[in-house]
Amino acid sequence: MRRTLALFKFVLAVSSFIAFSSHAEPAPTGESRDAQALLRTIQSAAQKLNYSGTFVYQQGSQVRTSRITHLVEGKNEIEKLEVLDGQPREYIRSNDEIICYVPDAKTLLVEKRVAQDVFPALLAANADTLAEHYTIRKGDSGRVAGFDSQSVILEPKDDLRYGYKLWAEKSTGLLLRAQTINEAGAVVEQISFTQLAIGNVDRNRVKPSFTNTRGWRVENAVMSQVDLSSWTVKRLPPGFLRTRELKRMVSDIPVQPGMPPSQREVSQIVFSDGLAAISVFIEPGTQSRTEGSLQQGAMNILGKRQGEFWLTIVGEVPSNAIRQVANSIEYKPSK
Repeated sequence: MRRTLALFKFVLAVSSFIAFSSHAEPAPTGESRDAQALLRTIQSAAQKLNYSGTFVYQQGSQVRTSRITHLVEGKNEIEKLEVLDGQPREYIRSNDEIICYVPDAKTLLVEKRVAQDVFPALLAANADTLAEHYTIRKGDSGRVAGFDSQSVILEPKDDLRYGYKLWAEKSTGLLLRAQTINEAGAVVEQISFTQLAIGNVDRNRVKPSFTNTRGWRVENAVMSQVDLSSWTVKRLPPGFLRTRELKRMVSDIPVQPGMPPSQREVSQIVFSDGLAAISVFIEPGTQSRTEGSLQQGAMNILGKRQGEFWLTIVGEVPSNAIRQVANSIEYKPSK
């Protein structure tokens, strides 16, 4: 389970925050209306503003630091994300194309973005839809990374999802901090700017740091839409809808340094309530694996064998939600 954690955390990050059509909802009143308006501002600010800053991501005992620079040129978005801890990684996004620079392996990973998922662009759901399953209200004001901010609180209406507290910069609405809160009121995950500049961004700051990549290996992500209707989940948490079905080739970590990574095909079904997401990964059960579960910060992962398949259920939802999904998965092959 631990060997595959890094892989599935990355794949989940790519697919987590996927929007879907809103449902009819009674008109909000007073404080709720103001809070939902703030959520809509947070949604658009990360896409429309120029900014550059350093943020810290805390998940359980893990702390990771990254730097993001975002530039809008007409209808085009250009973004550079630098991982500042551990092995160097750099992601350059031009609209929906992402190139990941892996200098230690002299590799360029090329893929298409399937969802808006990089802080501070975490929200992709309609605020009215979120109100079906969260009580949304304004919280306290304060300062984050030197900016005056206003918080908005999303309290879950059941025990199958986490709560959230978001801080937005008061004048622009840019998301400055996001906390994930469990049923005991404890913060289990947090991402926050520690330094930020909003406004003019030098075009050179979104260029890759690795200018000479001659001889680097280029690996194109093989990903496609697929019909996974043979797989169903009978007991999804309320409000979670099936939003995406994918098939991709994934690379395993080489057994020995210098050996080429082995590849295998993995299918993925994504369910979302518009904010939280649950993914079911499906692959042939040929490898020797031990069933079990683990939790890291807000993320819960459960692996199990089902017939001839190995399933990995991943989600930033409480463990009882993951177990409910895992125990109600059914496979009926088409005739």
